[in-house]
Amino acid sequence: MTIRPISLSAVLLYVCLLLSLFTIPVAPLAAQEAAPDNIFGIVEGFWLLEDACEAGAGWERIIFSWAQHQPTGPDDWHTLNVDDRWLAAARDCDREVVALLKDTPEWATDGLAGPGVPRGLYLPVDDPGNVWANFVRRAAEYYAGRGVRRFIIWNEPDITRETYGFEFEGTLEDYAQLLKVAALAARRGNPDALIHVAGVTYWHDVNEGRRLYLDRLLEHLTADPEAAAHGYYFDAVTLHIYFRTDTVYQIVAETRALLERYGLGDKAIWVDETNASPNLDPEWPVTRPRWQITLDQQSAFLAQAVGLALAGGADAIGVYKFYDWSLPPGAEAFGLIRADGSRRPAFDTWRWLAADFRHVERAALARNERVSVVRLELAGGQTALLAWARGATPVELRIGATGTQSFLYDQYGKMMTASPVAGAYSLSLPGAICNAADGCPVGGYVTVLVQPSGEFPVEEITADGLQPLTFN
Repeated sequence: MTIRPISLSAVLLYVCLLLSLFTIPVAPLAAQEAAPDNIFGIVEGFWLLEDACEAGAGWERIIFSWAQHQPTGPDDWHTLNVDDRWLAAARDCDREVVALLKDTPEWATDGLAGPGVPRGLYLPVDDPGNVWANFVRRAAEYYAGRGVRRFIIWNEPDITRETYGFEFEGTLEDYAQLLKVAALAARRGNPDALIHVAGVTYWHDVNEGRRLYLDRLLEHLTADPEAAAHGYYFDAVTLHIYFRTDTVYQIVAETRALLERYGLGDKAIWVDETNASPNLDPEWPVTRPRWQITLDQQSAFLAQAVGLALAGGADAIGVYKFYDWSLPPGAEAFGLIRADGSRRPAFDTWRWLAADFRHVERAALARNERVSVVRLELAGGQTALLAWARGATPVELRIGATGTQSFLYDQYGKMMTASPVAGAYSLSLPGAICNAADGCPVGGYVTVLVQPSGEFPVEEITADGLQPLTFN
């Protein structure tokens, strides 16, 4: 295969020439009303508005703290914690703001300030004593005129009280009521409001041998005789997935299967937090016993997570987080941008993904114990193959060509043109970084091949010959 640089203008011309080509029949992504136009998100981009705009994200999650809006009583309404200038800047950059509602004020609970169950939660939604309903209705109405219509109801209620990081001290039934009241109240404040179930961690239940929180919650909601008339009180479920590449597909696919089992297949899945925190960043070293992650691995994780989430049935994916604001030296860092304002290489990865893969029409996964390949059918008659080695052993792939030229990208979005040899492309995928404690948490360096859509084989080149890879 021969490779040479190409300009962006040539790329655009080439894309136009591909419009008449056909696509192969693979499983479609869920077409959800609650899916965003641009699926790529960031958490808290408002700290660096110009950088956030440059990143090209389609949505941004911001905490809308109840305790800060109404610190002393129900008549308070302080909005400086969500500055109108942030919301205006997001709109100007075509970035939708997603509000995370949480944090019970001390006056509004008989429990702990912050994670406490709101007082009056089981009263009717229009009862003044249901202080949570009053806040949500007012927030939905107030922020509707500022472009906010998506509300995530609380955060990680699956973390139990005895575990570090718990944020909701109520029972599952209390959370279901919190969600129900929020949905009913928000839609009174703004009939176009969209409700997201709180982000869940998955592993807190699995590691304790508990049935998944989301499974139990869906069972509870679908048993409510009034729920169907109100869309079961939610439009999307929310997931938090970190560090291990392969778990992205596993968790998203299990979540999609759960929704289908309860007859809720029309609901969207948002992965609003994902990342592999790079503790081996030379400019921001962090000491920890597990998850030894380099800067290259952070970028590889994000590219792999996008492909696997889409193949598993996700509708949106966001990186936690955008900027490590106010972080002391040595503290665990997740940001695309460091606390000193310098950018990690993962910034370039996310910017490229948001620019080139925001219009994915279908996704499918093929893998064996050595390699993963995600096939994305793109608008405009193109197919993108994201490929990486799953373990330490390098992998060679043979990909049938559908035309006389393709585009080859590295995991940072750097591009070259490629021409097939004997009707095919050969890709060399380096092995993953592995260790005794973590195994191979992140697959190897990601290579992306984009060519005209059509029928073509993808095969692993082995000592025993060509081994076909079959897409789900």
